[in-house]
Amino acid sequence: MKKLLIWIDDYRDPLDTEIDWLVFSPIGRDIDILWVKSYDQFTKWINAHGLPDAICFDHDLGLVNHCDRVSKGMSKRQSRKLKPLEKTGHDCAKWLVEYCLDMDCELPLWNVQSSNPVGKDNINGTLNHYKNRNTDTNRRSCGIFSSSV
Repeated sequence: MKKLLIWIDDYRDPLDTEIDWLVFSPIGRDIDILWVKSYDQFTKWINAHGLPDAICFDHDLGLVNHCDRVSKGMSKRQSRKLKPLEKTGHDCAKWLVEYCLDMDCELPLWNVQSSNPVGKDNINGTLNHYKNRNTDTNRRSCGIFSSSV
């Protein structure tokens, strides 16, 4: 069975043949990929199936929602006002830490493909803080409960 990477990004297609996004994969290229585009998709999948082998994070989620709102007639200014209400990749990382604490799990491997340098630092900081503070050798891996993607 191939390892599973969750790719959380609302814009970048991990299977794009013109751009090699899989350079960000911490588990190589011979993998199964689950592309999720929102915080809700990310948390629902992990709650249903357990942790993947690795996760690639984008920070600024919601570009697709913004474009959709504008295409339906909302002004760009009005749509930007809604942006703070949308969850980010950092919110996903914070949720993942809480999940791992609650389940007494190790973090999966991760990387960040975000072009937002502050967001990237925040995601890495949150995950590294958990990893460095929770190096208990008794912590278990909480891998995938079901192999169906």
